[in-house]
Amino acid sequence: MCGIAGYLSLHKDRREGELKTIIMNMSACLAHRGPDSDGFWTMPELGLAFAHRRLAIIDVSPAGAQPMHSADGQAVLTLNGEIYNFMALRAELERAGAAPAWRGHSDTEVVLAALRHWGVAATLPKLNGMFAFAYADMARRKLYLARDRFGEKPLYIYRDGNSLAFASELKPFRTLPGFDAAINRAAVAEYMAYSYVPEPRSIYERVEKLPVASCMEIDLAGGAAPVVTQYWSALTAARNARANLITDEQSAAARLDELLRQSIQLRMMSDVPLGAFLSGGIDSSTVVALMQAQSMRPVKTYAIGFAEANFNEAPHARAVAQHLGTEHTEYVVTSAEAMAVIPQLPQIYDEPFADSSQIPTYLVSKLARRDVTVSLSGDAGDELFGGYNRYFIGPKLWRWLSRLPAPLRAAAARMMTAVPPHRYDQLKNILPPFKHMKAVGDKVHKLAGLLDAADEHILYHRMHTFWPLHSIVNHSGGDHKAIDDVGGMTDDMMLHDTINYLPNDILVKLDRASMAVSLESRVPLLDPELFSFAWSLAPDLKIRNGQGKYLLRQVLHKYVPEDLIDRPKMGFGVPIGDWLRGPLRDWAEDLLNPSALSQDNLLSPTPITQKWQEHLSGRRNWQTYLWPVLMLQAWRQAQDVTPPA
Repeated sequence: MCGIAGYLSLHKDRREGELKTIIMNMSACLAHRGPDSDGFWTMPELGLAFAHRRLAIIDVSPAGAQPMHSADGQAVLTLNGEIYNFMALRAELERAGAAPAWRGHSDTEVVLAALRHWGVAATLPKLNGMFAFAYADMARRKLYLARDRFGEKPLYIYRDGNSLAFASELKPFRTLPGFDAAINRAAVAEYMAYSYVPEPRSIYERVEKLPVASCMEIDLAGGAAPVVTQYWSALTAARNARANLITDEQSAAARLDELLRQSIQLRMMSDVPLGAFLSGGIDSSTVVALMQAQSMRPVKTYAIGFAEANFNEAPHARAVAQHLGTEHTEYVVTSAEAMAVIPQLPQIYDEPFADSSQIPTYLVSKLARRDVTVSLSGDAGDELFGGYNRYFIGPKLWRWLSRLPAPLRAAAARMMTAVPPHRYDQLKNILPPFKHMKAVGDKVHKLAGLLDAADEHILYHRMHTFWPLHSIVNHSGGDHKAIDDVGGMTDDMMLHDTINYLPNDILVKLDRASMAVSLESRVPLLDPELFSFAWSLAPDLKIRNGQGKYLLRQVLHKYVPEDLIDRPKMGFGVPIGDWLRGPLRDWAEDLLNPSALSQDNLLSPTPITQKWQEHLSGRRNWQTYLWPVLMLQAWRQAQDVTPPA
């Protein structure tokens, strides 16, 4: 895991000293991603420069240093990430007689040899790992930028007509001479809807994200425009897997156990200390259980807790750790410690990002980094095995709604919203079905907003978005993303989340939070073979009796008693709503001041101010709407950028 950056002068008018100054300034912004060493490479005749910040994981010797030159001297590679099957690729190269005289045992050296022997197009589908890399082929005068299948590792590209630059984060671009920091208004509109900026956009007009599973080819001779090709498709892989549906539960559970073991074993490979995040939920408990089953010593596990009981998963994690016999570290975070992270968020994430679980993710990463350099996580289990509530609530709700005439649904919505949310909360104590439900009034009002959905795609879109597109952003372009059809509403939702929510939210959150403290995070559930297997499972092996992750639970129950993990899903949240009415109120008031909101005519203050006042009064809990606005405003304040008129 590292940080990479590069610069290409399109007019080849940069001298070596200028190139080195530019690339060193870019590299300095990525020191947190690679604190162990840095490396640079320049080729003035091509106007090209690479930088690499190293977090040494595999082959920590100088033999693994980057940028790395090929044995024939005709190519240079700078790579961020880990290639888990590199030993198998190394053996394949040796059998083909294409292996160089190996200088060390790093995965980077194997990838470089593979690119030289098989070429870029043939090598990329062979790689099982998380990565973003830049590969300069001097003989062919080509530069290739590539990214892994699921988007675990980021790669941003900046173009201004005179130069092209790339980097693992946005920070390095701000050091470039004449950097154009104009805000992308379409990106802001999408951000307000999703709480993240979806690829390929970034918050800046001139910066794009290289799409997942894609490669950009750049002609260093200056002839052709850059070309982006996709070397793998989640949609195609899912459809192919569904062609051979698995229905037998016993054999499926045995195969899932085997695939999980293989994936986790690969991701336990490290020359430095390794551990795991443990929340006590299904996904992280499964990962830790299979780590411990394959380890000769107690696995190091990490969990944080909160004083607020509704947000505290630490006791559940502790119980699982005790049962498995891990070396467990737990830390109870005070509200003051959690809130102290908030001013750092614009710097950590570089662009507005409003998944509030970014705070505990950073804190548990910081805790783990005290002892280890690598940590495994349970992310992606929801998308692969049907874990989100919307996967079974959505189809059930649509079946009901589709039977009702549109006028009747509209009338029902009006009746439901006529009663203020706090009244529903008061009534829940005398209504047995709602007695143990939190925020009943908010849920009723959210349900009312779904009733007039014209089809299941719009219903799903409303279920997982916040501000409607362009409702508060002064911009007219863009629309919500269509859902690809793979055979039913539940599957369509899961695939849409895999393609959009997972790389743009979950994996961004994990990468930035962990790399901010120089910790490598690995996601065993995002193994290509495991992905295809998950999509070959019959629906009732994922969701059964209104509960997700059925088969994953059956595997976990072999290692952890059911009563330790059978509880309602909590998520990884923090009490943002309460903080905004209390200790964060002054901070929020400053950012939500109408004059601040109306700056540069980017946002429409009126609906934001209305929700803020309702939130303060306690009539509604608008934290999921207010947090994106606050994160945008905090980012603008920190960056001091001005959008175009």
